[in-house]
Amino acid sequence: MGILNVTPDSFSDGNTLYQAGQPAGDKVLERAARMVAEGATILDLGGESTRPGATAVSVQQELDRVLPALELIQRELDVVVSIDSSTAQVFSEAAKLGAGMLNDVRALGRDGALVAAAATGLPVCLMHMQGNTPADMQLSPHYEDIVAEVGDFLRQRVLACEQAGISRDRLLLDPGFGFGKTLEHNLRLLNQMQRLQLLGLPLLVGTSRKSMIGQALDRPVDQRLAGGLATAVMAVQKGAKIIRVHDVAATVDAVRMTEAVMMESKGVEA
Repeated sequence: MGILNVTPDSFSDGNTLYQAGQPAGDKVLERAARMVAEGATILDLGGESTRPGATAVSVQQELDRVLPALELIQRELDVVVSIDSSTAQVFSEAAKLGAGMLNDVRALGRDGALVAAAATGLPVCLMHMQGNTPADMQLSPHYEDIVAEVGDFLRQRVLACEQAGISRDRLLLDPGFGFGKTLEHNLRLLNQMQRLQLLGLPLLVGTSRKSMIGQALDRPVDQRLAGGLATAVMAVQKGAKIIRVHDVAATVDAVRMTEAVMMESKGVEA
C-alpha cells in the first residue's frame, strides 16, 4: 500500500503535492503512477493529516482534496484506491467515484461513519488510537498490556461493525503504530504483534518514516528507510498482510525476500 497524502501538512510529504493551495493533479498522478510501477497494488489517498498534534479539517476541505485526486487516479491507473478518512460524507462520495477500500484511523468512531461505511459495501480497515483525536493522542499514552488492550479495542470495533451490518469478511485491522503510543509501546507492540492474529482478521501495518524509527535510531524523517524496511520485515514475519509505506520499491523487495524465506521454511517453492 503506497501512501498518497494530498494535504499541505503531512509529517512526511509536507506540501509536495500542493500548488497554489490546492492538490496539484499532475504531481499527484505522477507520484501515484510511480508507486504503482514500483509494485504498489493499493494506494492510500488521504486529505486530512493525522500526524501527532494535527488539527481536523472541514468536510468540504477534505472532499475538495480527495475527490479530484481519486477521480484522476481511477481514470488513469489500474490500482485499488483506499480512502484514508474518518468522515461519513467522504466515504459515501468516494465510493461513488470507485474507491475500493476505506481506511479509518478512528475506527469508524465519528458520527455517521459506521452507517456510511456499511452502505458503501467496501472493505474497511479499523485502526487503534489511544486518545480521542490525533491532536491529543500523544499527551499521556498509558497501557498495562498494550497488545491486549489494542486487541480488546479492535475486537469491540469489529463487534460494532457487525452490528451495523458490516460483515467480518470486509474488515482489516491496524494496530496503530505511533497513534497514542510511546517508543516503548510501539516496540513492544511490534515485538508481540503475532498475538493479534488471534482476532482472525488480516493485519495492516504502517510504520513508514514514523517517529518510532527516528527515536530508536536518532534519524530525521528523510533518513528512516532502513529502519522502516526492518519494521516491515518484522511485521510480515508476525502476520501482517498489507504494509503501508512511502518507499514502495525498496519495501516490495524487502517483503518479497522475507516471504521467499518464510515459504521455504514451510516447504513451499516461492
